[in-house]
Amino acid sequence: MNAPLPAAALDRAARQREIVAALAPVVPAHALLWQAEDTVPYECDGLTAYRQQPLVVVLPETEGQVAAVLKACHALMVPVVARGAGTGLSGGALPHALGVTLSLAKFNKILKVDATSRTATVQCGVRNLAISEAAAPHGLYYAPDPSSQIACTIGGNVAENSGGVHCLKYGLTLHNVLRVRGFTVEGEAVEFGSLALDTPGLDLLPVVVGSEGMLAVTTEVTVKLVPKPQLARCIMASFDDIRKAGDAVAAVIAAGIIPAGLEMMDKPMTAAVEDFVHAGYDLDAEAILLCESDGTPEEVAEEIGRMLDVLAGAGATRMEVSKDEAQRLKFWSGRKNAFPATNDPDQLHRCELFGADILETSVRLGGTVTGEHGVGVEKLNSMCVQFTPGEREQMFALKAAFDPAGLLNPGKVIPTLQRCAEYGRMHVSKGLLPFPGLERF
Repeated sequence: MNAPLPAAALDRAARQREIVAALAPVVPAHALLWQAEDTVPYECDGLTAYRQQPLVVVLPETEGQVAAVLKACHALMVPVVARGAGTGLSGGALPHALGVTLSLAKFNKILKVDATSRTATVQCGVRNLAISEAAAPHGLYYAPDPSSQIACTIGGNVAENSGGVHCLKYGLTLHNVLRVRGFTVEGEAVEFGSLALDTPGLDLLPVVVGSEGMLAVTTEVTVKLVPKPQLARCIMASFDDIRKAGDAVAAVIAAGIIPAGLEMMDKPMTAAVEDFVHAGYDLDAEAILLCESDGTPEEVAEEIGRMLDVLAGAGATRMEVSKDEAQRLKFWSGRKNAFPATNDPDQLHRCELFGADILETSVRLGGTVTGEHGVGVEKLNSMCVQFTPGEREQMFALKAAFDPAGLLNPGKVIPTLQRCAEYGRMHVSKGLLPFPGLERF
């Protein structure tokens, strides 16, 4: 005789039946998944250390279906987590145990490429790299190039405000997006930004870009395109000390040079990726810098010369300039493929603690806990260190203005007061702890 199911399991099953019954009339049968074997692929994003099977997965095919799903979920007070390609590294698309995962993978059409206005309008599920491929016949491309650009979607890029190795010169997603169309938690259509030079009313585009799916569900994006440079060359500079490499970065910027790309890799990272990409990295160097210039041949020649002088003055022990496009891409391939992974629970825990220490050291030095990978669940605790309780309350107030019931991607990005109290860290402002004379516990 089978043992009776626990009450929690019975409640979950009942809630699942209720949600499926509400969604079945608004999406095709093949677009609604709730069996365990069908929902397992959606249990995590690129941060695989965190896993949670969703109650239901929906794969809408039209904006009408997105609106209907959101309306049905709102009526039942069901949490909704929007998902793109699932390449995020901060757990932003981690499902809610009693919620719906809204996969937008089928929104993969490029709607328009306008060479005259240098814009492209695409659905949210279009891959980042596919935009550049579509624009290439016009001599244009989409500048932000996150490491996962062959797979990540523009909708996910909007959610995370993704950047890439060329963001120093060309900016993040926010600087390359003109308009975002989507739906509120109640299923109402909404647009942010404009194709015009200015937008009437409040400029809410910067609020939505980088909001990690907490304010609205994106379905369509209009991006800026830029002319493909005539030439791009990359310097690979070796250093015998990692501090010298860091100082070289400052020296390049201090010289008034804004490289097209500027990235550093330390010795363990180069050793980890060289066997895979065969980029010709200097494995004896404690750190290497990749410095890129693009533009006309004359501009590139002049800027490469200036950067070589600056890097030599900063202590570079070896410098190599890419000879052709293939070698330039090879230099960057290692940086784009460098992402450590571990399955050892103890090692993972120690890595998380070390990572948090790095983030909070950054805050003490006047930096921030996140760049282009978002907060998600991974950096929630560190947000307690960067922001005051008052600042976090402002964030919650903004969230409530868009989503009063807190149904869109709940439990992410903004830590609660209780969580911060449990974390036991005090707020850091401009690199200084409040009341530095007090003993810390």
